[in-house]
Amino acid sequence: MKFIVFTFVLFFNLVGNCQEPLPNGVRYEHLMIPMRDGVHLSAHAFMPEGNGPWPVLYEQRYADASSRGHQEAFADIAHYGYVVVCGNFRGSQKSEGIWIGYRSLSLGRHKDSYDAIEWLAKQSWSTGRVGTFGSSQAGYAQNFAAVSRPPSLVAQYMIDTGLSLYQEGYRIGGTTRPERFRGMDRVCRIPEHNQQLMREWFEHPTFDHYWKAEDTSRHFRKMNVPCMTIGSWYDFMNQGSIASYIGRQHHGGPQSRGSQKLLIGPWLHGRFNKGNKVGELTYPENAGLDLVKHMTTWFDYYLKRRDNGVEQWPVVNYYVMGATGERGAPGNVWRQAEDWPKTENTEREPLFLAGGGKLQWELPDESAEGITKYVSDPRNPAEIPGTSFPGARDARAFEQQDNVLVFDTPVLKTPVEMTGEITANLYVKSTAPDTDFIVRVSDVYPDGRSILIVDYIRRARYRDGFDKQKFLKEGMVHEIQFHVGHLSQVFNAGHKIRVTIASTGAPLYEPNPQNGKPETIAFPEDARSAVNTVYHSDRYASHLLVPRVHTTYGSK
Repeated sequence: MKFIVFTFVLFFNLVGNCQEPLPNGVRYEHLMIPMRDGVHLSAHAFMPEGNGPWPVLYEQRYADASSRGHQEAFADIAHYGYVVVCGNFRGSQKSEGIWIGYRSLSLGRHKDSYDAIEWLAKQSWSTGRVGTFGSSQAGYAQNFAAVSRPPSLVAQYMIDTGLSLYQEGYRIGGTTRPERFRGMDRVCRIPEHNQQLMREWFEHPTFDHYWKAEDTSRHFRKMNVPCMTIGSWYDFMNQGSIASYIGRQHHGGPQSRGSQKLLIGPWLHGRFNKGNKVGELTYPENAGLDLVKHMTTWFDYYLKRRDNGVEQWPVVNYYVMGATGERGAPGNVWRQAEDWPKTENTEREPLFLAGGGKLQWELPDESAEGITKYVSDPRNPAEIPGTSFPGARDARAFEQQDNVLVFDTPVLKTPVEMTGEITANLYVKSTAPDTDFIVRVSDVYPDGRSILIVDYIRRARYRDGFDKQKFLKEGMVHEIQFHVGHLSQVFNAGHKIRVTIASTGAPLYEPNPQNGKPETIAFPEDARSAVNTVYHSDRYASHLLVPRVHTTYGSK
């Protein structure tokens, strides 16, 4: 393979938000990194004080990283003795080329991850050893980079990551997100590129060859480097963090299998937010993670070959969440494990919905009221503000809205632990050919607060798999099974476990038009309302499968 030998490098010592000197003598340079097809990608580089050479830590993202806050955060990492480079995707920010999202990184005709990593390894200030890091978009990017197997890539550090853009990004549970991704015009050098990409997405409503070409979970065997994966309990993408760890640890290449680490804490989605104050909760001090120190220790071992004990870190380290503000509450401790168990290897129990808004371990009585109806109106949806999962916050504002169903256990006499994956198994009926179902799980405190832990959504047309669309038949009861979330939570004595069900929750979940027609970017004029029915009888026993751990904690 031939690389373009011409390298176009722009040096700006005093540009934009770097007009003020960076801390600790760190120097800033703006780079334009050449790709094999002649396109150059914009990158921000931060050089430690001294002459080098140094190992390189590379982050790939589409979002802007030119703010003073970003510059200082990268400079802080560089101070540990690394060249830190934040590069933008093809077609985003100041990068040349056509914006096609993650498709430019490795699985298509472009190999931008490979080309950038190998170019960085060859620079005079580089030791030739490269690690990648980053969260969310930069977590996804690392899975793409690992598949391309650049020789100079030694190790990775992923935070709140994902594998499949169909499952965990552009769509969630089959639902579309056009308003959310229209906003990506802002990151594109040419906004029309994003509009064209969105039109492509809507031409492929099912998980077909188009989406499989952007799904790194199909390529674990090509991933061949050690990786520390950081997950967050209050993050819908935690499913991607856990799946990345399992796939690499058990199905990766020889340098990947057995060389993975997984750490999950009580945090929200993000990178530099892994402290003990989360949403509306304050956990004990032990819940915080000094992420920069932890990450640089990981890379010191692999990129600088320092014998610092990283190999002795537990394979899996996860935080068992408990009640906050309650002295002596069980939980709020770190627990270690040799592996994260797959859901099929985890013992789970049904937690049944019942009439009167009850939630119980027993199958509903045959004589009990067996259905609950509510209206799903996409033009007058229930409201979940924002575009990020509102975990670790009081969810009562949503639960008290019309057309939201709430099911509670009795007040717990003893603590109940759940550690693993929750899935929903609903029996439903609708007057529309298509609708959505949202399932949420909360911890209800004695003062009434309903602290949201996990939630997820499923579009009914994809109830039998994302590779096909199967519309509902009016008057017929349908079974819908889907993932709700992973957790490790001790519900304390005196609390209640709550399950909430709805069909709308905008703007977080963009409403389903419910017309049974092909999905469109623009919201259709013929969107329709529906009456949805959830069954909770002995015959149609809607329930959640929960990973209950039978441990004796004692009474409150």
